[in-house]
Amino acid sequence: MRLPQFFLRRKRCAEARLLQSTLEHIGEGLSVFDSRGWLIAWNSRFCELLELPRDLTPGVPLRDILTLQAVRGDFGAGDPSAEVAKRVERFYRDVPTTKERTTPRGRILQICRRAMPDGAVVSVYSDVTELKASERRLIQARSQAEAANRAKSEFLANMSHELRTPLNAIIGFSEIIAHELFGPLGNEKYLDYMKDIHQSSLHLLSIINDVLDMSKIEAGKLELSREPLNVRSLIGEVIRMVRERAESRGIRLVTTLADENLKIWADERAMKQIFLNLLSNAIKFSREGGEVCIRIAANRPNLAIVEFEDHGIGMNEEELERALQPFGQAKPSTTRNYGGTGLGLPITKGLIEAHGGKLVIESRAGQGTIARIAVPTERTALPAGA
Repeated sequence: MRLPQFFLRRKRCAEARLLQSTLEHIGEGLSVFDSRGWLIAWNSRFCELLELPRDLTPGVPLRDILTLQAVRGDFGAGDPSAEVAKRVERFYRDVPTTKERTTPRGRILQICRRAMPDGAVVSVYSDVTELKASERRLIQARSQAEAANRAKSEFLANMSHELRTPLNAIIGFSEIIAHELFGPLGNEKYLDYMKDIHQSSLHLLSIINDVLDMSKIEAGKLELSREPLNVRSLIGEVIRMVRERAESRGIRLVTTLADENLKIWADERAMKQIFLNLLSNAIKFSREGGEVCIRIAANRPNLAIVEFEDHGIGMNEEELERALQPFGQAKPSTTRNYGGTGLGLPITKGLIEAHGGKLVIESRAGQGTIARIAVPTERTALPAGA
């Protein structure tokens, strides 16, 4: 059964109104020009963004719309006719395309253009002015933060050097007096005070050295002198440095060696500092009468694996993430109860990565921590994906 022409026209009018209502509510500007260059569909947002008359009618030529914009200077100060001819030719040739354009009022438009099967071209216009402004602000803020970080690192490096010079003199002279090299002191109290000065100066120097190392790592100015080093010998030297501290708390130090002749390609001072930091942390956060295990393995090609395990206070994921940040501590009470600057782990991580190695820490609150480092045994960096 065929519908009367009246109902067909009414149906088509309803469909046209629905289509136009849909176009008006999409939020972006939209235009469709047929293969002859005539405007066949658009919405008011299109007119608003391009600052076109709102009384456009179907069939308006693309050339007329471009001419209106060219005459008022939207495309620059060139010849309007030549500019329009060039843009009409590109309009149907350069599809699909996505480009940006700045209007005379400073609005930035993103234009996405696609060809339709019948040769028509549909264009979608988005106002990205605020988005671009936000991107510029983010880039500027990042640049300022990077500049501030560089300035901080340079300041810390300079300050550390300036502080170490007089501090070394204090350490040297206090050591001379504490050992009474030029004769006895008149009062025992003076000797006790001088020993305290000497110990405090050494502690302060270690803090300054940590700050200096951290600033060098952050500034990318860390210099390493690499050579073959015996891992067993390095561990032995570090254990001798902390043995008294461990024994004072009844903590046993247990070593397990897979290969006594295992060597790594590294900077000796830096590796001693890495081992010392990790072993000192394991002792510091162990419980009285506990045990710290140092395991050395060579179970991967070109890599030495060294583990430091304690069964102390441990950390949860959030605390571990904070502990790896410069000047961070697992929790505020850690500083009060155990001391430290919060630079030990960040420095250790930076030194290991500078060697082409990797630091992995596994920890559970209340159960303990395993710090595992992988260091190249040859002049090669850590393999990708290790």
